[in-house]
Amino acid sequence: MRVLVTGTEGYLGCLAAQELLRAGHDVVGVDVGYYKNGWLYPGLDRIPETLALDIRRLGPEHLEGVDAIVHMAELSNDPIGDLIGDVTYDINHHGSVRLARAARAAGVSRFVYMSSCSVYGVAEGTVDESSPVSPQTSYARCKALVERDVAAMVTDDFSPTFLRNATAFGASPRMRFDIVLNNLSGLAWTTKRIAMTSDGSPWRPLVHALDIAKAIRMTLESPRERVHGEIFNVGSESNNYRVRDIAEIVAAEFPGCDLTFGDPGADNRSYRVAFDRIRAVLPGYETDWDASAGAAQLRSIFEAIDLDEATFTGRGHTRLKQIEYLMRTQQVDPQLYWKAAR
Repeated sequence: MRVLVTGTEGYLGCLAAQELLRAGHDVVGVDVGYYKNGWLYPGLDRIPETLALDIRRLGPEHLEGVDAIVHMAELSNDPIGDLIGDVTYDINHHGSVRLARAARAAGVSRFVYMSSCSVYGVAEGTVDESSPVSPQTSYARCKALVERDVAAMVTDDFSPTFLRNATAFGASPRMRFDIVLNNLSGLAWTTKRIAMTSDGSPWRPLVHALDIAKAIRMTLESPRERVHGEIFNVGSESNNYRVRDIAEIVAAEFPGCDLTFGDPGADNRSYRVAFDRIRAVLPGYETDWDASAGAAQLRSIFEAIDLDEATFTGRGHTRLKQIEYLMRTQQVDPQLYWKAAR
């Protein structure tokens, strides 16, 4: 299968492309290059040919001969949505819907969209794919809007599938330290101190980056009728944690780390998630990683590369800092188009 993967120079995209290449698929990457220099360690044995393109400029002419699209390239977290909400909607919502339209026009039959469990926002009890969504941020609202708009494009010849990933964690050569377990692990290693500003009571489901890559591969390799228009939560019930549990697991993996908690925080996002459907529809899908194994993996890599505080806190591995840098140095315009490319 010839698969076009957007965001192949990102935290998840580089691992997803490698998973598909190892499985024998013909992969072509697309990446705008905002995070191109963000390498933490050499960890990839397969890298696809990658087109340096903004997804907002991808058209049917770029999709000739493509059987499936895995769409991962979006602005990737809540702080960027707070900084440039209009651009977040332009790229994440409108850009993604435009790409889906181009895919359908070009005859691409499969479209796998990276959504997020953050669409559940604030929820009582355990939610599943049939539960109401309650997105609380621009990032999460865009995910819900793309699901709504692309689901309306379903035809007999066009099969979108929506993967609502739990919060990712774990090592990637194109590392991110702005997600919870990775951030706490970096703090524990570089400062030997995790000082939580809240009591850590909210619930967050986690999923390792490699388990997301596996879910993508299994979705593409599943008969199309099984995943046609489906939504899957990606993760496992055993990886539903309170944030304070995640902090305690990380602190235990980094001996000598001092852990403290604060008062209840203002962030009311909290959700526990059921993951029955993906296991039922994709037989054999199970997650391989839990938070303890992920923290141990990160500790091993930090030791191997002697991770220092400047690397941990630098813009290379924190999305907001890199976007702020590109805007401050005017390498991109206010809509985040590269100036040199215009």
